[in-house]
Amino acid sequence: MGKLTVRALRTVLAVVLTGTVLGQASMAWALVSGSDPEDGSLPLTPLRVITILGLGTAQVALICVWRLVTMVRRGTVFSHAAFRYVDVIIGAIVAAALVWFAVTAVNAPGQRDDPGVTLIMGGIGVAILGVALIVLVLRMLLTQAVARDVEAAQMRAELDEVI
Repeated sequence: MGKLTVRALRTVLAVVLTGTVLGQASMAWALVSGSDPEDGSLPLTPLRVITILGLGTAQVALICVWRLVTMVRRGTVFSHAAFRYVDVIIGAIVAAALVWFAVTAVNAPGQRDDPGVTLIMGGIGVAILGVALIVLVLRMLLTQAVARDVEAAQMRAELDEVI
């Protein structure tokens, strides 16, 4: 991975991470100030708490991707240490799906006239879980790559002994 690519990716990660922190701060400020509408049209307090949690899942995933990019740059991504970060990313995606299902549940009572919105939101939650499954498949590919790397290192060591 080239230096320009790493810098560009880190810039994007930093911008998104900053945006999520600012989003969490604004949601926390809204919670503290208690600016819910009095007509009870939307349950904003639960949605704000859920938003803070959802942004937290994104932050965890972003930090893990940053660490993996660092490992790629150093050439150490094909090691057992990478599994920790990939596992945390999978957990963060599953947590994001659960947070999305919570948003769907909070929003569902307001959608009695149009239940299609709730179904679509549920479908989006299933799609988020699908992303977790894709990352799990990529983890399995990483497992195979690490095993091949270990095997190649052992063969190199045996060849060095012969020579």
